[in-house]
Amino acid sequence: MTRPVYHPAGTDEALGFALVELQAGRWQPTRDLLSVTGEHWALRTSRTQVLAVTAAPSDVVGVWLAEEPDNHDAHVMRARVGVERALRAHQQRHASTAALEGAARNAALLAARRQPRDPVPWVCLLALARLDGRQTRREHREHSGEPMLPSGPWGLLHGVGQRDPYNREAFHRVLQFILAREVPPAASLAAVFDFGRWVASWAPAGSPLLLLPLYALVEQGRQQALPERGDPLWRHQWAEEPTIRYTLDAFHHWFAHPDPAPRSVADLHHLAYALWAGHRFVEAAEVFTAVGAFATREPWASVHEDPRRADGGEALLLRARRESSAFARSHGHRGAPRY
Repeated sequence: MTRPVYHPAGTDEALGFALVELQAGRWQPTRDLLSVTGEHWALRTSRTQVLAVTAAPSDVVGVWLAEEPDNHDAHVMRARVGVERALRAHQQRHASTAALEGAARNAALLAARRQPRDPVPWVCLLALARLDGRQTRREHREHSGEPMLPSGPWGLLHGVGQRDPYNREAFHRVLQFILAREVPPAASLAAVFDFGRWVASWAPAGSPLLLLPLYALVEQGRQQALPERGDPLWRHQWAEEPTIRYTLDAFHHWFAHPDPAPRSVADLHHLAYALWAGHRFVEAAEVFTAVGAFATREPWASVHEDPRRADGGEALLLRARRESSAFARSHGHRGAPRY
């Protein structure tokens, strides 16, 4: 059986090439990639986010901006890198967090003014909202208009939506903001579930936002101790309503959509886990076939049941793939994966 391949670019070969060059300090392939990406906003959003993770430890984007100060993509990447650095500093409780957050915010605002149609600078502002757990900024405590949802950066989300409706990263950034609020964990989880269900209730066919309820349930596993995840009742809920309905909706109306957009490897793995845990092995086998050897640490690291293992959930991934494949083959399913 093929071992999982963990690569930030996933199936995006053009992005993979740009990442290699960026690590070597060569920014020109990144410029060319973003130029070709153009106004394919969903692809632009995902590519700039992955590029920023690779570029953040170096000054390669700063060198690019110095060489081409009028290039809008360079300004967007400066904002993206700034956000990534601020988030890392916050996670490490570093004293530089506030300064890095301010620099990233200014870079995002400048990029937004330079190209008003581009949703990525607005996504950057949404990402920074996660650092404001106390909701001190007015833009982070606006009323949602939905009684079940807490105050939050709804105006920023609306700003993204005006430029790119149903932007995947924007909604995931709001989910992260809800979890980061300084409220009791139970309240955060309840709000995340409400948010995921609300989005899934109106997300159109073909949208990865249909998976948000699954992400919300994985967050529950992430916040639980490993022995609690081993409780059979925790996995059993994936086979019950309403979770199995959300899972099958995502399978039929996103994964099996006749003309799907490029799909996130993380989304595919969340769906594969939900199908396997919900005992829908034939459908899980189809998703594993589609994703191939490409893998992500999540959701497996947050849902694996054995606290003695230190493999980050990879054993559970391999088990789920193996069991789904075997079940699909035994039932004569032609799409069963072969590794």
